[in-house]
Amino acid sequence: MTNATISIDGKAGEYPVQSGSAGPDVVDIRKLYANTGHFTFDPGFTSTASCESKITYIDGDQGILLHRGYPIEQLAEQSSFLEVAYLLLNGELPSKTEHDEFKYLITRHTMVHEQLATFYRGFRRDAHPMAVMCGVVGALSAFYHDSTDIHDPQQRVIACHRLIAKMPTIAAMAYKYSVGQPFLYPDNSLSYTGNFLRMTFGVPAEPYIINPVVEDALDKIFILHADHEQNASTSTVRLAGSSGANPFACIAAGIACLWGPAHGGANEAALNMLREIGRPERIPEFIARAKNKDDPFRLMGFGHRVYKNYDPRAKVLGAAATKVLDTLGISDPVLDTARELERIALSDDYFIEKKLYPNVDFYSGIILSAIGFPTSMFTALFALARTTGWIAQWTEMMEDNDQRIGRPRQLYTGYPRRDYVPIDQRS
Repeated sequence: MTNATISIDGKAGEYPVQSGSAGPDVVDIRKLYANTGHFTFDPGFTSTASCESKITYIDGDQGILLHRGYPIEQLAEQSSFLEVAYLLLNGELPSKTEHDEFKYLITRHTMVHEQLATFYRGFRRDAHPMAVMCGVVGALSAFYHDSTDIHDPQQRVIACHRLIAKMPTIAAMAYKYSVGQPFLYPDNSLSYTGNFLRMTFGVPAEPYIINPVVEDALDKIFILHADHEQNASTSTVRLAGSSGANPFACIAAGIACLWGPAHGGANEAALNMLREIGRPERIPEFIARAKNKDDPFRLMGFGHRVYKNYDPRAKVLGAAATKVLDTLGISDPVLDTARELERIALSDDYFIEKKLYPNVDFYSGIILSAIGFPTSMFTALFALARTTGWIAQWTEMMEDNDQRIGRPRQLYTGYPRRDYVPIDQRS
């Protein structure tokens, strides 16, 4: 094994260098503080591996995203969301029998406790769906006591199945509540994604006809958002789980983190930007503003924190967006603006030089808007899909013998020790 030498104040120490199956090597500095009395300083943990994982691998420079070794493009085009969920949880693609059994288990867990309907009615009608989902998912631990013992492997499995199964129902109920329509019970004869569409847009008074193009596009969105390595919300789920919190609380923490506009709210921000631009003729004005360093305006939906190449997920959704818009025959100046902005971004030297390619948030917002989702639901749909990845990551963490309660250190820059001065003696 190769070692790295770190010398501080004349004291040199050897630290093992570990190699993964892909990606850069890592220096194991767990004994750095014990040996030297020093910490490392890494705001945002951008150069720190917080865990060992076998689930998802990203190479941002090459534009590669793998789930358990499988390229995301292949999964999105050839697989289904439930099959990808099985893959993330179990490490291998299911056989036909395994897939049927998994689908059966998930389908039979889609209903939520009837008292949760009363819980929803405690929110204001105009509450953001993410606020509702944070509360409802966190409250699941109060309704499903038989799957909160994190030390029982069987209870962990049941909790995983329940979360994946119930999240579409919870998200659909959040939407229905906001528009004043009655909740719809799940229909076990439909696919995972088809059932969600029906619970969201169907009404009791008439049958809901599922558009297969819309169903396929939304299933692709779910697959493409299922997991994305150790991002902010996934790290939050792991950090919450490291304390021994139950899985429902951990996923609620992930939802809260995902709500941020720099994370899960980016697709909502991208569509809001397109609406601000309004029509294709105004695009040059906003591109000029984006290039102006003194203008705070930013083009949302372009570039990515990790990907310095074309986001592989965006390639899939770009084609899906065109198919959905053509199938639905939608004429919308905002969507026309999106298409023209995409064309310019892929040919403009400024965007190419800075590698500001359209990302998954740009296209997913267009598709979701075309289907009929309000922008407030965009992040809720992201949470629905990402729950699978969160659960897989949480399960992996629970089975990791090296996992410890998260406890980041700090570079303290406040006052050193000082003595208390009575109030009548202070100047």
